Amino acid sequence: MTPAERARAGYRRAYGSEPQGVAFAPGRVNLIGEHVDYNDGLVLPMPIAAGTAIAWGASGDRTVEAVALDFGNAADRFDLAQIAPAEAADWRAYLRGMTAAMVERDLPVAGARLAIAGSIPRGSGLSSSASVCVAIGRALSAASQAQTEPDPRELALCAQQAEHDWAGVHCGIMDQMAVAAGLPGSALLLDCRTLETSQVALPADWAVLVVQSGVVRGLVDGHYNARRADCETAARALGVAALRDANIDQVEAAELDPVVRRRALHAVAEIARVEAAVAATERADLRGLGDLLRASHASLRDLFEVSVPPVDALVDVLNQAIGSEGGARMTGGGFGGAVVAVLREDQVARVRAELEQRYRLPDGSALVVMSEGAGAATAGTLQ
Repeated sequence: MTPAERARAGYRRAYGSEPQGVAFAPGRVNLIGEHVDYNDGLVLPMPIAAGTAIAWGASGDRTVEAVALDFGNAADRFDLAQIAPAEAADWRAYLRGMTAAMVERDLPVAGARLAIAGSIPRGSGLSSSASVCVAIGRALSAASQAQTEPDPRELALCAQQAEHDWAGVHCGIMDQMAVAAGLPGSALLLDCRTLETSQVALPADWAVLVVQSGVVRGLVDGHYNARRADCETAARALGVAALRDANIDQVEAAELDPVVRRRALHAVAEIARVEAAVAATERADLRGLGDLLRASHASLRDLFEVSVPPVDALVDVLNQAIGSEGGARMTGGGFGGAVVAVLREDQVARVRAELEQRYRLPDGSALVVMSEGAGAATAGTLQ
């Protein structure tokens, strides 16, 4: 069953009636531009087919009820007039945080009954939390009988606020904007300072593979927030608002702690790689894009130190299998999660077969490989 089908069935079981609609938000994979969104940088994510579906029905009052089908049908209930933190800091933090942010920003919200189902592996680095938040926003907006779809930028900002204030993750804006504003078959060039976006269509004969490393990652354990603090320390030392405003020569000449210097060198170079990746994609230069992906991974591994050995091994196998026409790198916040690869569509079957032959997940389970391309992701409200 698809997430939408599961959400509809879960709604019927939980509430004894048919839902009025189903809202959907995709996950995302970041092609390049890692750990630069909170440095006001440029990023190049794209939506994926996996995502979050929420069957919804108006409650007729100011009460929000929800059941999480992927968490043993765990339930939550609260009043829009008084949204307090949940006792457990789990999926309820995102539900309550997103709702509270929408109320605070005067976005259309109404009491609703929700049934939530997803297909994004948790801890995979594919933005399951952003997907959940944006889908919640679309469902609550639909329940309010708003005449227009909610603005993607406003939804993204609400989702980021939920992460910061309710989940304790001081993330940038990339994941939320990619989920809210991305279009199928295209990458989204996002300026994280201005939130300006443009769609970068992928050539029709390219494919994007997302491969799970089998290492479940977490961000609230402090690693993510520590990397962000290092970057902010570097920016203050360089006298710039953010590392977006620095260059390699400035970083190398400054008196910085060695660890802080490595973090800054990655961020500054990664922003430049995003600009080069857009140019390579627009001229269909798969070899050039592949070189940039490999350089990005090396930087994340050696300078930003957010990769782990099983992920490095998976990236190495993929890069060897792909050859010069494309490339692979870790994607997401790091410390596990997924690997992304861009290659020619006609090479996907061969690369997958070679990968299955040469790589084993740490726990010995089967590989999970997602193939993305034109038409892979949908968003909005499903009737």
